[in-house]
Parts: sequence; structure tokens; C-alpha cells
Amino acid sequence: PGWAASAPAERGAALHAAARAVEEHADELAALVTAEMGKPADDALGGVQAGIGTLRQYAELGPLHGGRSLQGGWSAADFMAREPLGLVAVITPWNDPVAIACGLIGAAVVTGNTVVHKPSERTPHTGALLTELLAGALPAGVVNMVSGDGTTGEALAAHPDLDAVAHVGSTRTGRRIAELTAGTGAKALLENGGADPLIVDAGVDPAWAAAQAATGCFANAGQICTSVERIYVHESVAKEFVGALTARAQALRTGPGRDPATELGPLVDERHRTQVHEQVEKAVADGARLRAGGRIPSGPGCFYPATVLDGCTDQMAVMAEETFGPVAPVRGVASFEEALDRANRSRYGLAATVLTRDMAHAQQAWRTLKAGTVKINAVFGGAPGGAATPRRSSGQGFGYGPELLDEMTAVKVVHLQADVP
Repeated sequence: PGWAASAPAERGAALHAAARAVEEHADELAALVTAEMGKPADDALGGVQAGIGTLRQYAELGPLHGGRSLQGGWSAADFMAREPLGLVAVITPWNDPVAIACGLIGAAVVTGNTVVHKPSERTPHTGALLTELLAGALPAGVVNMVSGDGTTGEALAAHPDLDAVAHVGSTRTGRRIAELTAGTGAKALLENGGADPLIVDAGVDPAWAAAQAATGCFANAGQICTSVERIYVHESVAKEFVGALTARAQALRTGPGRDPATELGPLVDERHRTQVHEQVEKAVADGARLRAGGRIPSGPGCFYPATVLDGCTDQMAVMAEETFGPVAPVRGVASFEEALDRANRSRYGLAATVLTRDMAHAQQAWRTLKAGTVKINAVFGGAPGGAATPRRSSGQGFGYGPELLDEMTAVKVVHLQADVP
């Protein structure tokens, strides 16, 4: 209650202090990310810097966040006030543990909520240090942490004192959280799995399109929520596209994340590598053509090569499910309309990318695709402060941008009548 009653400007100042604390330990946090999940050093530091930027963004936006008012009469007013939800559980993933946690925790505390953070058991030291830094810059009890695996997460999500659960992670876990919060009445804010499509239209430069696809499929070894998970390429450019993508996959420098020359680091652990490889093997057994990678290398570490599969079908798990590895499954299509149709045949709706020189096709794509985010001619990017809201099995609610402040608050409608007999 004390934090909820504090002045918004006070909360913003405290979050600025938290951002400074994280910035002072940025190199240490980045090194922990690399050590725990293998992300290349530059990429790991970029994730930490993104988290710092998000904290500062919410520190500025929080004090400006408000409702709206209506003039019902000379002596009356109606207004909608934004209030904190209360106690928010923040359950974060291992693939970008600093940036995602900073966004969810920052938005929650600057709007007056208190937080219990459960970081992933795959990056526990990163989560512990980050939470310690954030908590140290805020009043005691505003940010707290529990550690553990899915058992701990389930106990936390089911706790009757919670007012909201914010989760980024797998669809399976998100569905379980939705079930638990349905019983407690807590709000569920979920960004879960995706099978994000990339559509390559006729007339595009196949080499450029292959470079975009390689970034979308292989960055962070494919362990990004919005990685490209399936590719639909027009048959007029398919041969050249697959050839260029194969060459890029074979040219990537694989190595440990701490090596500055590394372009493709390891997967997070052996269990995850096994799951990725099983999907690739099954696709090949079902008729896909292996153009690059697809074999577990010898030696230590959980490395997996950049893999290109051609001749895939929508029924294969590498196309239908979230692989979350450095795998590029390709299917040729006869028309742009066929690509849109196939892209929409998914239970997921996180994001989609379209590469096209035809602006009519671009307009058709963003209006047609059943995804919360549609990107035209760039697999990653977007304006600072951009929002994202998943659809279907990929989750619910805004996860980024100023709109996340709305998600972390409840609206109270007030009618104020001044006339008293």
C-alpha cells in the first residue's frame, strides 16, 4: 500500500536509480548471460543495454500515465483513474533474461505495483543479480524474488494473494498459468510461443532475402521469441534464395559466446538441443531435403549448426511448432496469396515478416496476416517503445511499449457530483 500511494514522480526517480544500478553492472550481467545460456558476448551486452533503455523509458512515461475525464454537467465530473493492480508475479525466460525482466518489472513498479520475480532456472545467477540490483534501488519489499523451476513457478502463479501474473515463455507454461489465474481471479499477461512465418515475394533480390532470413532464423541460435520459424518463398526466386541461404548458414562462425569472433553460439542446454535435432531428423525422414547443418557436432558444449531444410510441408513439426533453434525450414509457393493462406494456418499469432517490392502486397499482408506484429521488409527492428500484443496460442495482452503501463493498472470510474442539498 505504501508504494501504491507514493507520488508517480517519486516512482519514476526510483526507477531511474534502478537503471543506473543495472548500467554500473552491465558487463557483469552480460558475462553471466553468456556463461549461463551461451549468447555471444556482444549480443548479451546488447540485451542488457536494451533493458536499461526500457527502465529509463518507463521511468519517464510512468509519471505521465493517466486516465481521462468527461464533463457531465457544471457541477459534476466523471473521470477514469488508473490505479495499481497490486501484487504482480513476473515470470521471465532464459533467452533474453535482462531485457525482458527489465521491461515487465519496470512497468509494474513505476505504476505502483509490487513484484515477485521468478527468473528462469536456466539463467538463475543472471536473474538473481538483476533482481538484487533493482530491489536495492527501490524501497524494501517493492521487488522480491523466488528461485526454482516450473514447480516454483506454478506455486507462485497459483498464489491467492496475486493480482496479476506476467509471463514470457512457452505456450505450455502460459496455458497452465491461464488455468491457474482463472481460479484465483488474477490477471494473466502472456507472451508465449510462436511459429513466425517469413514470406518472400516474387521480384525480390534472393540474396538480400536470404540475408534477412539468416538473421531471422540464426540470430541467438534461433532462441528469440520472434525468430523466423518457417519460410514461404515464391517459386520464381526459390532456387536462388535457398542457395544463398545455404551459403550463409555454412559460413557462420560457430563457437563459445565469449569468443568475439562467434556468430552462432550454443543452444542453452542438452535437453533443448535434443528437441531441436529431433524435429530436424523427423522432417528429413518425412521428405525434407537437408541443405546445410542438421548434424550434432562432436565435442563439448551444446552447439548445433545453422540448418536449412528445403521441400518442407506445413504438417512437419519444424513448420507447425516452435523449434527455437537455428533451423530454417523452407516451402515453395506458387503465389503471394498462397503464402498468406499458409502463413495463417497456424494456431500461433505472435509475429510475421513479409519481404516484397509490391506495396499493394505489403498492404494486403498486414491486413490479412493473423499476427499481433507484422514486419514489412525487415525481420527485426521497429521504433523505440514499440508495442507488441500476441494473438491466439501466442498469448494475450501488451508486452511492450507504453501500452504495458495500461496492462499493469486497473481503471476506476468515478462520478463526482458537487451539488449537495
